[in-house]
Amino acid sequence: MIQEKATPTARDIMEHFAESTGLTSPDIPPRRYLWTDAFAVCNFLALYDQTSEQRYHDLALRLVDQVHQVLGKHREDDPRTGWISGLGEVEGKRHPTRGGLRIGKKRPERGRTDPFDNRAEWDRDGQYFHYLTKWMHALDQVSGATGDADYNRWARELAEAVHERFTYAPPSGGPKRMHWKMSIDLSYPLVPSMGHHDPLDGFITYQQLQAREAGDAEGPNLHTEIADMADLCRGRDWTTDDPLGLGGLLSDAYRLAQLIIGGHLKGTDLFEDLLTASSRGLGAYSGSGHLNLPADYRLAFRELGLSIGLQGARKLKDLVERRPDPFNADHPVHSKIGSLMQHTPLIQKIESFWLDPDHRKADSWTAHEDINGVMLATSLMPGGYLEI
Repeated sequence: MIQEKATPTARDIMEHFAESTGLTSPDIPPRRYLWTDAFAVCNFLALYDQTSEQRYHDLALRLVDQVHQVLGKHREDDPRTGWISGLGEVEGKRHPTRGGLRIGKKRPERGRTDPFDNRAEWDRDGQYFHYLTKWMHALDQVSGATGDADYNRWARELAEAVHERFTYAPPSGGPKRMHWKMSIDLSYPLVPSMGHHDPLDGFITYQQLQAREAGDAEGPNLHTEIADMADLCRGRDWTTDDPLGLGGLLSDAYRLAQLIIGGHLKGTDLFEDLLTASSRGLGAYSGSGHLNLPADYRLAFRELGLSIGLQGARKLKDLVERRPDPFNADHPVHSKIGSLMQHTPLIQKIESFWLDPDHRKADSWTAHEDINGVMLATSLMPGGYLEI
């Protein structure tokens, strides 16, 4: 993992997060949310790597356990109880991800026969594939940091369980598709449409998990799931001008480069496609003027996702220069990465805006304080999230 300076701000943010969400305070009921917690685990690992303070190592593992105990089980307002996998308490603890993990939204999920309300669905619980892949990544990061294969195995068990339920063959025939959101027990879709980057997140994350899997005979291999995702990715245009989506593309490109250079993947076509799509999207976003709006009209976590991804692009440039094989001097990726570098000043623009205490008083910040704060901390010390 690349050493980075742990800024006092990042440390303060993560200490506050641990206290305010019930991770370190026994008097506060745990407030768990899968996306935020995935980034938080990586942040605690980064703090441990940078400071050698055991408490950050312990906080990362404590957060993993609390997420599994809370989001791996049914809600307190649900008549169902126990692990959402249906396993008993002992087996559930041994395999906490076999039923997937809840998002952690405040409102209960929509029932199978309840009418669909697009606006209300954003606040309802269930399972999101793109949150689940973030948690798989976090578990794998813990496995890499601790040498404990159980975390990678839990990530692979999660991948195997949710892949089967999120992917489906259309009744009319043709290639497989994916649902965007599933019910808590994975028995029916809540939003049947497919997320733009979900197949990409799945493909790269499964490859990452499989790369570390070697030697663990207990857990599943993901060869079939990887093949499914490769088919789902084929021929797609990944271009987006959404800042969070762009950040995800750039982060995925950096993970993909690490897997290619590490000898876990052959071929660079997908990698080049991600660089091209990212460059197009950044050109559109940079010209939108969005970053000149007041704080009340902006969502920090979406912009910070872009900042994190751009730092992945900067690391990508360094990685390819240090490890040129298989990217020889004439390889087109060099010019594509050069195009991305034109946009890295946005990192400073985004971070400095949200580091301003006055901007963090805006309703747009306080209404999403956990996710905003954690992703700001990730942007300030991105290695724990980006380095696989």
